[in-house]
Amino acid sequence: MKASRIAAAGAAAGVTVLALSVPAFAHVTVQPEGDAAKGGYAVVDFKVPNERDNASTTKLEVNFPTDHPLASVMPEPMPGWKIVVTKSKLDKPLEMHGEKISEAVTKVTWTADGKGIEPGYFEKFPVSIGQLPEDTDQLVFKALQTYSNKEVVRWIEVPQEGQDEPDNPAPVLELSAASEGGHHASSGDDASDAESAEKASADTASSDSTDTTARVLAIVGIVVGAAGVAYGVLAGRRRTNA
Repeated sequence: MKASRIAAAGAAAGVTVLALSVPAFAHVTVQPEGDAAKGGYAVVDFKVPNERDNASTTKLEVNFPTDHPLASVMPEPMPGWKIVVTKSKLDKPLEMHGEKISEAVTKVTWTADGKGIEPGYFEKFPVSIGQLPEDTDQLVFKALQTYSNKEVVRWIEVPQEGQDEPDNPAPVLELSAASEGGHHASSGDDASDAESAEKASADTASSDSTDTTARVLAIVGIVVGAAGVAYGVLAGRRRTNA
């Protein structure tokens, strides 16, 4: 009985810890598909989990930063969702590929025309963005998540360095360094990766050579074995005839 009570208490504690930890990671986030280098272009995914067990997510509004406006924003078409891109006039025009850009995307809205994101599921909303700014290390995208029961969750709190994560953090895109040519800066890891790839290639060649040798030896063994069997049969016949 005592052991059963301890096990039950442990299970209850585990469920409690899990319940308390879910809100810490189940929020709207943004991650690049590959690099998001300063001065370049990137495809980013807004990952939206459904945190409710009695309602579906039917709408997502992502506000784009106005302090670092992006001249090019192109969402990927998604079955089951209607997409609206909102542009606004810029206080200070941008220069892009030698042209003056007087307006930029300030919001993208996805509205479900079907079931949306049902309980127990998440969905990614891809967007191509650029040209990424070179004078900041991150971009903040404030987002609003609307459920089928009309509840709206505002993911708009900006995380502060050295402080605990807020209850409703805004999606933050971290930008990587860029070289003078506008490409992702290389690091010692590149050399390490090249060395690893070279070693892997050598290991593969060595493995192939070993496999070939093993196959040859196996064939030789089969031939020798067959010859031995044939010799034994012939010897047996000679003794019988004698």
